[in-house]
Formats: sequence, C-alpha cells, structure tokens
Amino acid sequence: MAQTSSTFQLKPGDPAPLFKLCDPIGNWAENSDFKGKRGLLVMFICNHCPFVKHIRDPLAKFCSRYQELGIGIVGINSNDIEKYPDDSVEKMYEEGVAAGYTFPYLYDESQNVAQAYGAACTPDFFLFNEEFKLFYAGQFDSSRPGNDIEVTGQDLKKACDSLLDGRPLDFDPTPSVGCNIKWKPGNEPPYFG
Repeated sequence: MAQTSSTFQLKPGDPAPLFKLCDPIGNWAENSDFKGKRGLLVMFICNHCPFVKHIRDPLAKFCSRYQELGIGIVGINSNDIEKYPDDSVEKMYEEGVAAGYTFPYLYDESQNVAQAYGAACTPDFFLFNEEFKLFYAGQFDSSRPGNDIEVTGQDLKKACDSLLDGRPLDFDPTPSVGCNIKWKPGNEPPYFG
C-alpha cells in the first residue's frame, strides 16, 4: 500500500469539475443532478483500500445523515480495475450494498474525473457549496489504520456544519491520507508522486 496525501490542487472557491459517470447497475449521475442541494460532497473511494475500509461504516452513517440535511453526496472509484480487480464494477455493487451506501457510487473508467479534481488518494474528500464552488478539501478525520484514534469524521463534520450554517471555515484543512489512486499506465497526472 503506497501511502499518499491529498494534493489540494483545487482551491477554495474553484468550481467543481464536471462529471458524468455510471454506477454498477447502469444509472448515470452528473453534477447537475445535485442542483438545489445545499452542497455537494465528492468522495474518491474504492473497495480494497485499507484506509477506506477503516472508515467505511462511520462514513456510511455520516453520508446518510448529511444527505438528510440536504447535502448531495457521490462516491467515485477511479482505480485501474484491470490491475486491481477487487475494485471492479461488480465488486463496487457488492461493496455498496454491504456498506449500506445511500449515495451513488460511480466508476471513473477514464480516470479523467480524478485528474480534474486533483484526487491523489483514497479516500479524498471535496465539499462544494450550493453553487458548486469548493468549500473544503481534506481529511475525514485524523484516524488511520493502526493509530488507535477513534473514527469520528470530525473534520468533515465541522466543514459540513459550517457550510450548512452559512459560516466560513474556521480551521485549516488537513490533507487526507490514504492509498494512492491506482493510475493506468500513462495516466499519472503531473501532481502524482
């Protein structure tokens, strides 16, 4: 497992790069599907990453709660599924059901969406306001596999609460840490490594 941190390629106020991606059962989702929501959380996740597995159950509960509060949420898997078959589309469906994901879990086959967002690791989180301008990018919380810190989602929770309350972010985001996105040969973006 190659440990990698967020790159912060997108800056606060930057527009959400457009996406139109399909889930494992053939449903398409794109940015405009979340118009009218109070915000949009774009998460780069996958099935096999130990960092994602570490937060999986609390993340599923977190997402369900904030969807009820009006934030649109989408998970995106951008990994090379030929080299990492545990992240295959079929396994994405199984993972979504097993984890109780209530959000669309989409496959970025071309990896263009991950590149556009500057996503570098799984998990990597991007929270946008209702105008799809970046409000927060950073970690779920400080818990990592093996560090004995409880998984609370504290950082992302503070960001979502600030967004919903109309308050500016009052802390400096900490980069997310996880496994590097598994790029297809030749797809490694300039910020990778």
